Amino acid sequence: MTSFAPDSIVLNRKLPLWYQVSQSLRASILGRSAQDPLRLPTEEQLAEHYGVSVLTMRQALKELEDEGLISRHRRRGTFIEPDARRGAPVRLLGSVDAIVAQQSGMVTTLLGHGTAPLPPELAEYYPDLAEAATYHRLRGDEKTGEPTNHARNWVRPELAGRIDPQDLLRWPMTKVLRDVVGADIGRITDTVEARLADPETARLLAVPLLSPILHYTGVTYDGDGRVLDVVVIHYRGDRFSFTVPLDA
Repeated sequence: MTSFAPDSIVLNRKLPLWYQVSQSLRASILGRSAQDPLRLPTEEQLAEHYGVSVLTMRQALKELEDEGLISRHRRRGTFIEPDARRGAPVRLLGSVDAIVAQQSGMVTTLLGHGTAPLPPELAEYYPDLAEAATYHRLRGDEKTGEPTNHARNWVRPELAGRIDPQDLLRWPMTKVLRDVVGADIGRITDTVEARLADPETARLLAVPLLSPILHYTGVTYDGDGRVLDVVVIHYRGDRFSFTVPLDA
């Protein structure tokens, strides 16, 4: 039986290795196509693929098993759960692959893209620009089609020429910038706060006006500290939670 082939990553030695591996594998699983096999490679093969110890790999797999994304069977192997729940709590610890995992595994509709003036609240991130390339997407549960979040990205115009909007139907912007455009991503900052749904958000997410939502702002910087992308995402408050694990 052919095994599922996960993406490769460059590990950051400042973060727990098991966490980075679990988030990378999670993103690969949630971003897989329907034709991909459900069986994962063995622990030893995955450890070699990621360049970590078997013990580290085992800890990463346990994280995914606890989340319900995979199941492990003695003598048969480890398998992706085809009906795995997509709305599990998001765990953020500063890795790019954590951000990719956060945004993967949903049905995406591109509501529009083009160039527009920067809103006042984002001007501080682009002091050298008056406008930026924008991409507006609605994401929903792949089984029910229920809308779960909508996102607006504001990207540097010089990068937009290398972005195929069709790629955004399959992958998060972070992955497109890093793996397709080839942008040098140095760090990403995340801000999450409680808000009440405005009329547009209530309509897009099919929730009552002024119902609670999670307002997420993610800022992507290159290695020199220049902002490449700012994304504002509104999540349904009854579908998402954010957990930030702290290592002792």
